[in-house]
Amino acid sequence: MRWYSKIIVAGLCAGLQACVTPPAVAPAPPVASATQARTPVTILISIDGFRADYLQRGVTPNLSALAATGISAAMHPSFPSKTFPNHWTIVTGERPDRNGIVSNTMEDARRPGETFTMATDDPFWWSEAKPLWVDAEESGIRTGAMFWPGSNVAWGGALKPNSHGATTGGTRPEDWMQFNQAVTGEQRVNGVLDWMRRPTAIRPRFVALYFDTVDGAGHDFGPDDARTTAAAGAADALIGELVAGLRELDQPANLVIVADHGMAATSSARTIAIDTIANPADYRIVETGPFAALSAVPGHAAALEKALFARHDHLQCWRKSDIPARFHYGTNPRVQPYFCLAEPGWETAKTTPDKPRTGGNHGYDNMAPEMLALFVANGPAIKPLGTLPSFDNVDVYPLLRDLLALPPAKGVDGDDAPFRAALKR
Repeated sequence: MRWYSKIIVAGLCAGLQACVTPPAVAPAPPVASATQARTPVTILISIDGFRADYLQRGVTPNLSALAATGISAAMHPSFPSKTFPNHWTIVTGERPDRNGIVSNTMEDARRPGETFTMATDDPFWWSEAKPLWVDAEESGIRTGAMFWPGSNVAWGGALKPNSHGATTGGTRPEDWMQFNQAVTGEQRVNGVLDWMRRPTAIRPRFVALYFDTVDGAGHDFGPDDARTTAAAGAADALIGELVAGLRELDQPANLVIVADHGMAATSSARTIAIDTIANPADYRIVETGPFAALSAVPGHAAALEKALFARHDHLQCWRKSDIPARFHYGTNPRVQPYFCLAEPGWETAKTTPDKPRTGGNHGYDNMAPEMLALFVANGPAIKPLGTLPSFDNVDVYPLLRDLLALPPAKGVDGDDAPFRAALKR
């Protein structure tokens, strides 16, 4: 997701060593008296686009310290390995095909002429799965969200705006912030720490925090560029600031730090132009990139299928009903009738690019090594078991429910099996 300004990223990445802070120690239980002891909070942190192997580049002392004294893993995103689908998966426990956020850009036949984008906050689009903060609020657990995708939506509210143009009803986190890329990472951390300074009655016990600059650097420069490594170091420094601030407040916290996906290196030289393999008169494209989502012009389905289902280098196309079962994708009405997935590092486009470009992208096969995402957890409820086997990100939601002492959710796609040995019951 490219919500940030290149100028901001350049500033963050200037001087790699300046971005790296000494490793901070995980928040420890308070040493104050029992009457002053604070209840542990749970803080879910997303570092968008932080590929799992960025942790091995020597610029993440804070994350590495948390991993060494807690648990970590290379986590599989859900398919498609896009930003909004996976952020919604992490807080609902349901894969994109079930949670309704099937891509960053999508359409719904029930809303003809409308397109969902990453700026859409109409509850209609978000209503197919219930986010964790709603369950928490309904259980009396105060929550806060600093820019987590979807947290600005009044979940369960009116599905269409009222006569004044505003949606009505619904539940948001008790504290939430509308995304603004001008708010720096440091300001986001300070905002969360300010919530922690509140009296107990109005202090969030669950917080979701979001950082976006690592993803932006990965898109602009590619995952192997020194500037992307510097952005990872800058994000690590923010984690260090958060941990240090929590320690100063004697606020114990269970930190669950994730990424929504990894990143693959791309180049305009590895582009598959859809208009070179099918007649533009036969189709309408909703989205291109690592995959292409298309529908047939009425009466042109046979011609389109003949073109798409021919053999193509670096690209595989299916009817939505034929998408391989391992992707758990294709039953939701918002998935377009035809879906073409490129090999990692290749991209689809409407036409052949007119300018050379290199960078990075995501949205590929969620089991591809390049798509592996960061996972680190540390805190008073987590045993220091070190590196765990890889797991699917649908399992993070049950872990969060465990940490908040919420009952297990029924009907979700994941469970807490990967973490049971690491939880202090």
